Amino acid sequence: DVADKCLDILVNSPSVTTLDITGGAPELQPEFRRIVRRCRELRPDVDIIDRCNLTVLAEPGQEDLADFLADHAVHVVASLPCYSDKNVNMQRGRGVFARSIEGLRRLNEVGYGRELKLDLVYNPLGAFLPPPQDALQTKYAEELQQHFGVSFNELFTMTNMPIKRFADFLSRRGELGDYLDLLVRNFNHETAPNLMCRTTLSVNWDGRVYDCDFNQQLDLPLGSGKSVFDLTSTEDVRDARIKFDNHCYG
Repeated sequence: DVADKCLDILVNSPSVTTLDITGGAPELQPEFRRIVRRCRELRPDVDIIDRCNLTVLAEPGQEDLADFLADHAVHVVASLPCYSDKNVNMQRGRGVFARSIEGLRRLNEVGYGRELKLDLVYNPLGAFLPPPQDALQTKYAEELQQHFGVSFNELFTMTNMPIKRFADFLSRRGELGDYLDLLVRNFNHETAPNLMCRTTLSVNWDGRVYDCDFNQQLDLPLGSGKSVFDLTSTEDVRDARIKFDNHCYG
């Protein structure tokens, strides 16, 4: 079982400090809660991150999800592409913003945004770079608190990666080349020491291992195609070469 093997590797890898669970709506995966419980039992020091889309909190059968996350001190990182309903609904679909706000309120009720960590993620709606993070965080905090009574801890701005659906979108509009040029011109080499591929292993549903989740989406596996079943601890791949492509400029 892939999940059990990942937990074994976690136990054998004291240098690993974070378990980041992602994939659309990971909370709907039948193994999600078992993984969280077992991680807390085996490695209580680990920061467990749930990449939450917020609307899942309103799904049937997930009425106790906020309580479960709080009880296990799960760090929630949620995508909210804007603080206005118009922009969010345009990108995600009608009614998504309202359900997202309800999800944030539910998380606030059980302590998130205060003693429990609730971070938000912003990414642009088109082929342009995100604005400065600190200023946007201040604006998000003001708007969400003033209009909806919602609080959070930090906001992270993310650059859209020119892969998969976004790359197809840009290609159809004839903007892919210009966007790649934009990323190259604005690449900040000072960020290189902290890139996720230097410290992260991304694991696919079948156990295959990648340098990051973007390489996973592009099926650029770690090394010659290693699986978690090839590993005892993360030390086994410490010296593996990282695979790069154009999207890394993002």
